Amino acid sequence: MATKVGIFKEKNMNTLEAIRTRRSTRKFKAQPVELEKLKQVVEAGQYGPTGGNAQTNHFFVISDASVIAKLKELVQAAFAKMELREDLYKSLKNSITLARKGSYSFCYTAPVLIVVANKKDYGNNMADVACAVENMMLAANELDLGSCYINQLKWLNEDPTLLEYLRGLGLREDERVYASVAIGYADTESGLPNRTESPRTGNEVVFV
Repeated sequence: MATKVGIFKEKNMNTLEAIRTRRSTRKFKAQPVELEKLKQVVEAGQYGPTGGNAQTNHFFVISDASVIAKLKELVQAAFAKMELREDLYKSLKNSITLARKGSYSFCYTAPVLIVVANKKDYGNNMADVACAVENMMLAANELDLGSCYINQLKWLNEDPTLLEYLRGLGLREDERVYASVAIGYADTESGLPNRTESPRTGNEVVFV
């Protein structure tokens, strides 16, 4: 259910500035995130574009430390059982390696994890979720929060143990997780996320 709160502060970050200065945060303070800010972040996700205006994204805003700890435990166990192959995507290989060492925290030290699911048989599930996550990360930047896109629950979205646990949180039988985002105050002296602009060296553009 949408919660109607004002997304915008009196003085807003320019949209292009928010895009250019959004950087991934991987070290977070334990400081809780205010509920009002979380409502604004998730509402930004709800306003992301969806195919045919389907609006079938399902958001789980998790700030209960025991639930995050259980997800970390289940994710580590799932990756530790996987075969480590050279042809795997490098981040997936890293997840398996760290999980086998018993030192894997897939969402870092974030006090909040927003998990986004969608219908598993819906053709735009991944696209709709990705748009929502980008909106939430830009809103987080505007609100002086750090964020990081998290893929691991998507990679494990058919793991039976994780599915059972997520269903206990409200995931429906016909849904799967396609992304999540870690949210919190950056572990910096100022508490602000790193906003140093990073020049683009790839992502080729062709104008026709």
